[in-house]
Parts: sequence; C-alpha cells; structure tokens
Amino acid sequence: MDLTHALRSPKPLGDAARTISLRGSLSGVLCILLLQITFSEKTYSISPIDHFKLYAHSLVIDAKEYRCLELLWNKESNWNYKAKNKRSSAAGIPQLLNLKTTDPYEQINLGYKYIQARYTTPCNAWAYWKIKGHY
Repeated sequence: MDLTHALRSPKPLGDAARTISLRGSLSGVLCILLLQITFSEKTYSISPIDHFKLYAHSLVIDAKEYRCLELLWNKESNWNYKAKNKRSSAAGIPQLLNLKTTDPYEQINLGYKYIQARYTTPCNAWAYWKIKGHY
C-alpha cells in the first residue's frame, strides 16, 4: 500500500499501517529539508587573522586569558602583523618595540613570551593597558 493510497483510503487504517504511513511521510519531509539545507548552505573561508587568533589560542589555553589577549591585541594592532606605531618603533601584532620579524606566528610567540615575563598573564597585561593605554 503506497502512501498516497493510504492517505486517500476511506477505510480506516490499522495502527501498524498508520505508523508506517507516518514514518514514510516524516522520512520524506526530512529528506526534503536536508536537501534544501544542503543546497542553501554557504561556504565560509577563514581569514588569516582567524588563523593568527587560533594559533594564539593554542598557546593560551584558558578561555578567559585568551579573551584578554584578544582584546589587548585588537586594541594594539587589530591583529595586523604589518602594523607600525607612528610614535615609536613598536610593530606587529603585539606592538613590541624593535620587532624585527614579519612572521605573524613568531610575533605571536614573542608577544606572548613578553606578556608572561612582564605581566604573568594576558589578563594582567590587559588590566594594565586599560589604565595606561599601553602595555
């Protein structure tokens, strides 16, 4: 018994037939929805800045500390590894003085090491930045 016939049939269906008909209907609806979602799904690319942030997050495991680092470097350079400070020789993502490397991952390493040496944690560096406007 096909679904169309079962739905149009004037005679009452038994519980088993009704269950099979409903399952078939639901399966069909779910398949149609899945196809629509699949065809309308957009592809997203990850920007280089997203890669830099992901790398930094791999160094700073604690989510709260990473958030402080993200806020700090958003303010300092907006994660631009080519950023240069017009008033000083600070450069790169972490805006370190006399930074020589143009490799963003090395800049992140050096910036994080600087924070650890001077402030212990990114949140301490961020707290200092909020008071002084630099770190």
